[in-house]
Amino acid sequence: MKTEIKDISPTRKQIDVEIDAAAVRTVYDRISDNYAKAASVPGFRPGHAPRAVVRTRFKDQIRTEVLRELLPEAVQQAVEEHKLEPLGEPELNLENSEGLDHLGQQPISFNVSVEVLPEIKLGKYKGLEVARSSRPIKDDDVDRVIESLREGSATLEPVEDRGAEPNDTVTASFHGTFPNEPDAEPIKVEDVDVVLGGEGVVQEITDQLTGSRADDEKIFTVNYPPDFSAKGLAGKEVAYTVKVSAVRIKELPELDDEWAQSLGDEIESLAQLRTKIRGDLEQQVKHEADNKMRGALIRQLVDAHEFELPERLVEHQTEHRLESVVRDMIGQGIDPRNPELQWDKARESLKEQASYDLRSSLLLEHIAGEEKLEVSEQEVEDEINAIADASRQSADQVRAILTKQGGERSIAGRLRNRKALDLLVENSRVTDEEWKEPDESKDDTPEQK
Repeated sequence: MKTEIKDISPTRKQIDVEIDAAAVRTVYDRISDNYAKAASVPGFRPGHAPRAVVRTRFKDQIRTEVLRELLPEAVQQAVEEHKLEPLGEPELNLENSEGLDHLGQQPISFNVSVEVLPEIKLGKYKGLEVARSSRPIKDDDVDRVIESLREGSATLEPVEDRGAEPNDTVTASFHGTFPNEPDAEPIKVEDVDVVLGGEGVVQEITDQLTGSRADDEKIFTVNYPPDFSAKGLAGKEVAYTVKVSAVRIKELPELDDEWAQSLGDEIESLAQLRTKIRGDLEQQVKHEADNKMRGALIRQLVDAHEFELPERLVEHQTEHRLESVVRDMIGQGIDPRNPELQWDKARESLKEQASYDLRSSLLLEHIAGEEKLEVSEQEVEDEINAIADASRQSADQVRAILTKQGGERSIAGRLRNRKALDLLVENSRVTDEEWKEPDESKDDTPEQK
């Protein structure tokens, strides 16, 4: 067998393969004889039809079996001979029709297209300069956390001396019908809490329930806006009968030492709580600053290394990101099938991000190889346990999920890249700068037309 490799691009190779006539003839004769032994041909005793007759009668079937036996093995040998590591299945193209029409008399020629990872020549990756800035923690930041904790400690107290007002919580049972859709299944919701004027509560419901008291019954109609978050109600008219069972007001705890002590045994005063919150926020912004600094180093590394990416990998990574965006949209109550969404622009943006992720990952892999960084079995085990703890799953459940994503090898690769990035940070020159408020980050959700 003869092979010759050609560079189509940095990520695509073509191997021209020729299987000599003698090798083809050996397989052709053997398969023809097998057909002759088993075939029933009119005018001949079973198993005694001449080879030439069998080849004529079963020409297409025999040729298919010959190619099925010869080609996969030839492709495998050619790939191994040229030490290629294909991304996905090689693409095969048969060339000479004469070799196929006259099996065993002429060589069979074909070519194989193989997509591979590009050859990457590492440039400078040590001694990079990068700036780091931490967002300063202000009293307002601490106050916001304090208020959030108070909200979490709030109680709902019954209101008996007045009707419901905005921000009150009304507990009621809703029975609704669709006047324009008589056959639609009616709405029946028992004892649901509605915060008047709250998020997701249409103004008509707030208006109708304002002034209501326990045991009141209200009958009214609501016209939901077309963009209402609940798809089943968006743009529809609903006739409601509402039975109020309770009206309650939110009571926030006093901002004092007693409340602070209720949050944990280690807290003895409001002042100590504020100090702890400030310390936690400072740790959080330090982590954010370190992550941004690492991201800036990766950006430098990627910008300094230009190389072509395999289209197959880019498409796979883009699809993965796209699926993630769709899941997030569904979780937020957004219908991804909305024709107003500009998916083409979103996909192009996601493709750019996918390309960047692939470049950074490949570069870190090469740095890990250059520095001979290794990951032990214990490190992989520790990472699996950490993922299990964070996701509140068992280690076995995490392993089962990882099996679908490349198994523990994917964890090892991730840890190896993390070590490479740690090495990048350790060997860089980091300067601390004054904090500047960043621009608002772009949302991956597709824009509407």
